[in-house]
Amino acid sequence: MTSADFAADPTDSAADQDSTRLRAQLDTLTTEAFRPELAEIDRLETLEIARIMNAEDAGVPAAVALQLPRIAAAIDAIAARMSRGGRLLYTGAGTAGRLGVLDASECPPTFNTRPERVVGVIAGGPDAVVTSVEGAEDSAELAARDLDLLGIGPDDTVVGVSASGRTPYAVGAVEHGRRIGALTVGLSCNADSALAAAADHGIEIVVGPELLTGSTRLKAGTAQKLVLNMISTITMIRLGKTFGNLMVDVRASNDKLRARSRRIVFLATGASDQRIESALAATDGEVKNAILTILGEVDAPTAEKLLAEAHGHLRAALDAAKE
Repeated sequence: MTSADFAADPTDSAADQDSTRLRAQLDTLTTEAFRPELAEIDRLETLEIARIMNAEDAGVPAAVALQLPRIAAAIDAIAARMSRGGRLLYTGAGTAGRLGVLDASECPPTFNTRPERVVGVIAGGPDAVVTSVEGAEDSAELAARDLDLLGIGPDDTVVGVSASGRTPYAVGAVEHGRRIGALTVGLSCNADSALAAAADHGIEIVVGPELLTGSTRLKAGTAQKLVLNMISTITMIRLGKTFGNLMVDVRASNDKLRARSRRIVFLATGASDQRIESALAATDGEVKNAILTILGEVDAPTAEKLLAEAHGHLRAALDAAKE
């Protein structure tokens, strides 16, 4: 069946015509395509279905790889804005919105960012994380209102996430952000998407039709998660939140993270347990500061001063300590 089969009848109501147009749009999307070869997948053994799913998922990283130059360009632009105090705002509906909320919520414990620096904005509000909020994804105006409530400005970045690339909430968020002068990124899983066209940086990870027709929490969701991982992680590396591959800005908010803090200081310095405990005590548990006191052979106040002057970049602070 093609979009021509859904041509609008002039006698239909406005609601019927809108529904017909939407069905015609979905018919053109790769993520919504029907796969006749899987029409009897429910008859297969569980192991065979699992093998098929695993093979489907294996192609996702290759699709992401095709967009790496675009992803890297977006990250560099995001890091530049965030270094000036800007925020990173993920916007989306349904699965895409939830993935944004998930990625944002991991930044404070991993990189010791303030919760307001990386924010997941989901259509329908916090309740939509666990419950479907009908109609929220269809409103570009709602997206604009949600961003206005956050007071977005030119130093902020709005990342719209939508598997289809046509979700009004995500497209509306990007369009509104761009009007205000914010940096905008559009992440979708269809080529030539409205979302990518609306953004400063369009990233289209074309993973192909899903195992279950239109279930974009599958390959499309995996692709979005991989890209969001890159955006947040590499941005934080660029902002000096790591030392090599060590999370030196980790927030020690529980026993596991306190143990991880000690281990990170050890991996960075090779110091004795006693030296590590002393350094962490002197720096109020700040891993980055503790490493600097050991490797730079400075006291805690000096370490704090050097890090402030280096805008939190430990390598630069170490270089300054050795001058």
